[in-house]
Amino acid sequence: MAATVQVTVVDERGAPVPQAVVFLDSPQASKAVRPMEMAEMSQQNRRFAPEVLLVTRGTPVSFPNRDTVRHHVYSFSPAKRFELKLYVGTPAQPVVFDQAGVAVLGCNIHDQMISWVVVVDTPYRTQSGADGRAQLTEVPSGAYRLRLWHQRLPVGAPAQDQALNVGADATQVRVVLRGLEAP
Repeated sequence: MAATVQVTVVDERGAPVPQAVVFLDSPQASKAVRPMEMAEMSQQNRRFAPEVLLVTRGTPVSFPNRDTVRHHVYSFSPAKRFELKLYVGTPAQPVVFDQAGVAVLGCNIHDQMISWVVVVDTPYRTQSGADGRAQLTEVPSGAYRLRLWHQRLPVGAPAQDQALNVGADATQVRVVLRGLEAP
């Protein structure tokens, strides 16, 4: 049996938290995960787009530069270390994110450019909308760890997590994401 899990993410004041990464971890989920075909983290108007990219373990990510200036994209994060030195256009080889975790991205030329690639080891993942709501569909019954991450958590903070049992019926959960820094 598969069910739908609806998660509402709010901050400590009760306000919706948009763009929260929401995912379900379990040994069975880890066995079911497959790399996505290809994801994209572009640079445009001297910004990364999207600000947060959510991918599954093993996914190749392309880094097209759509600006007229060169960028030097890098990550020194334990989840993925790499550098794409001064370039325009699209590098020939995508970067494969083969380890779960959060990779913080920057540009050596434009210090204001920052972005995150969140790599999860589960097919049950999504991001919350402007209203703080996230929906995971086709989730098999079982015991999971419901994990939430947001770019406003302190650098290096782990995803917040709690136990969640999914049955045959739809599950609704309201989660307070604690420790968010001011926007």
